[in-house]
Amino acid sequence: MTVQELLAAYAAGERNFSEAVLNEADLSGANLSGANLNYADFRGADLSGANLSGADLSNADLSRADLSRANLRKASLRNANLRIANLSDANLSDANLHKAYFRGANLEGANQDGIIR
Repeated sequence: MTVQELLAAYAAGERNFSEAVLNEADLSGANLSGANLNYADFRGADLSGANLSGADLSNADLSRADLSRANLRKASLRNANLRIANLSDANLSDANLHKAYFRGANLEGANQDGIIR
């Protein structure tokens, strides 16, 4: 699936992108709120400024991804791999981070109010 295909499907009302492979993709500023991205591969992807509020990113691989300024409010990141991810200034309020892997991640300035660990 390409970035253009994903965004077109989202605009058409599709929300299930489970197991999508979009490593190194540029999704900066994309609106994927409420999307099912369970087990998606976003290794090294640019998701800076993206709206992922309420998205299911459980078990997703977001290692080395740029999530700076992303809106992850109420998102599920259970068991997600966020190794060396950039989450600076991201909104993680009320997100589910249970068993998420953050080794080397940048959380500087991230809103962590009400997160579930």
